[in-house]
Parts: sequence; C-alpha cells; structure tokens
Amino acid sequence: MKKTSTSFKAFNIKTISMLVGTLIMSSTIMSSTVQAETSAEPLLNEAKDRITDQAIRADQATYTATQARIYALNETGIPVADYNLSKAQCWLDVSLHEYTRNDRSAFPQEALSQSAGILTALEQNTSPNPAEQTPLVNNADKLREDLWAKAGTLMQAPGKTCYAQKVACAEVELVHAGNEHKQQGWRHAKPYVQIAEDLLAEADAIGDSCLPPPAPVAATPLAAPIETVEEFSIAADALFKFNKSSGDDLLPAGKQTLDDIAAKINDGYVVIDSIKLTGYTDRLGSEGYNQKLSERRAQTVKAYLQSKGFTHVIETYGKGEADQVAECGTSTKPTKALTDCLQPNRRVVVEVKGVKKGTAQ
Repeated sequence: MKKTSTSFKAFNIKTISMLVGTLIMSSTIMSSTVQAETSAEPLLNEAKDRITDQAIRADQATYTATQARIYALNETGIPVADYNLSKAQCWLDVSLHEYTRNDRSAFPQEALSQSAGILTALEQNTSPNPAEQTPLVNNADKLREDLWAKAGTLMQAPGKTCYAQKVACAEVELVHAGNEHKQQGWRHAKPYVQIAEDLLAEADAIGDSCLPPPAPVAATPLAAPIETVEEFSIAADALFKFNKSSGDDLLPAGKQTLDDIAAKINDGYVVIDSIKLTGYTDRLGSEGYNQKLSERRAQTVKAYLQSKGFTHVIETYGKGEADQVAECGTSTKPTKALTDCLQPNRRVVVEVKGVKKGTAQ
C-alpha cells in the first residue's frame, strides 16, 4: 500500500502553504546552509528511513530551504504570480502534501526535484526553464486530456500573465491526480482533478482583465474641406431696364434669376466663406457714370436677395467699364449694333466661396 501510516493527516494545498510558511518562520537554518541547498538537488530521506524524528526533521529542513529559495527569488523582483515561480511553488506544495500523507512512492522526491530544477533555472537565469514542461512524474497517469488542452490554450492567449499562477498549479494538480489514479484509483484522484478544473475555470474567467487597455487607434486625420469658388454671371439687360439700377427697375425675369441663384447657394453649400457681388458696365458713357452705375446695380441685387431672406454676408463692388469681355472695335457711337455687341460687358457677377455639399470630407 502506498499510505502505510495513520500518523499523518491529509492536508489541502492551503494547509501545506501554511505549514511551509511556519517552517520558514521557525527555521534556524543559517543562510550558508540555504545556499548549499541551492547548489545541489534537495534530497529527502528514503521512505524506509522516515521513521525517526531526526530523519523527518531533516526532510522538513529540506522543504524549508526550498521554500526559502522561492522567497529569495521573489525578493529579487520575480512576482509571486509568475508562471515559473508559481509552478515551483506548486510542485513543492504537492510534494510536501504527499510527504505528510506518508506517500512511500517516489512522488514526493520527484515533485520536489521538479521544483528545485525550476528554481535553479530562475537563479541562474537559464532558458528554457523546466517549468515549460509538466512531466508525469512517478509514471503518473495522464487524466483529462480536455483540461490539458485548455491549459495549453490559456497559455497561448494574450492575457496569460493575468492567470499564469492558476494554470501552473492546475497542470501540477493534474499530475498529482494522475499519480493518485495510478496508485489508488479514481476515488483518490478525483479531488485533485476538481482542483485543476476549478483553477482553469478561474483562469478562463479572469481572461485578459489585468492587461492595460489597448492603445487608442490614432484617428485618421480628416482631409481638409475642398473649398471652391463659383461664379454666376447675370446679364444686366436681363436684370434691369436699360441704363437703370434701382429696385423698381428690376425686371421679372431678373428677379427669377436671382431667386434661382439664391436657392442654388442655399441648397448647394455646407459652408459659405464669402459672397461678392460685382457690377460691370460697357464702355459707352463716361467712366465716372459707369462706375456709379455698376456700384448701384450691385447694391440693388444685394438688397433684393436680403429681402428674400438671404442671410449670408454679402460684399458689393462696382468696377464700371473694367474687365470688358467684348471689345467690339473702338467706336464710341451708341448705335444699336454696338450696344448689342457690348451687351456681355453689362453684367453683375455673383462670386461664392465655400464648401459645397458632397465635397466636405
């Protein structure tokens, strides 16, 4: 039989941890002794020799020294929840657990050796660390392939650092369960399988909760709005009676043209930066007269648009006979033919600067 003595009571993992902690606090082993243990594999007394207080105290000292190595590594900055350090701790725990239950097999020693090997790799900063493997020590059975697979999947996930300790101990508990199953059957293995299952469920629930939130994705800068300049040129002859400029002189067709332009501006732009009205005349008549006529016509068009509810700011200019678009020779005699030829010069230009609908980014 594996368990041959009733002088040892079963301990759960938490009890083992408390026991190890007590051993550390009460230990009188000098630091030189601990250092000596780190340089050689910790060995327990043979099972047949664990019948004297002296042998048991020596084995307790071995466990205490191994626990002290874990503590020392933690003091150097390796977190308690580190996968490798956690696995060393869990191997130590199950070794002590079975030792206190008077396990006469090789399991306590082989589990302790796994812990020591991991600690040596951490102390010497060597890679790969033995913790990356979970051997079936003492020829333990491999139980619950689904739990082994789940542990492997969890350790491939981005959030593995959040729950590494739980996965490390779950893997060790699966070996622990396999050892019990091989030696004494399912009834003895089941509690440790349950521990492993619970640890993996907890790890799964933790997920990547400890990871910092992902860095915000830099917003794609919006392209600058496409600004356009649009011109509407309205023949003065279509707006006003000949040589006239007042509101009363606006022709019905001219008013309709202005209404249509106002609607296009209101409906076609999301942003209007400026609106300019510029009046022009032909070259017939005096320059001073033509200048004032062009100014009055621009101002009349502005007043009409505002009277129709056009709320945009409008600037008005008069350029008289500047910027002629039709020269029609050099004659200054106001014949009908010349007047008709010069007609394109008599105009009011509406210039709109802004962002049209459909072009804003």
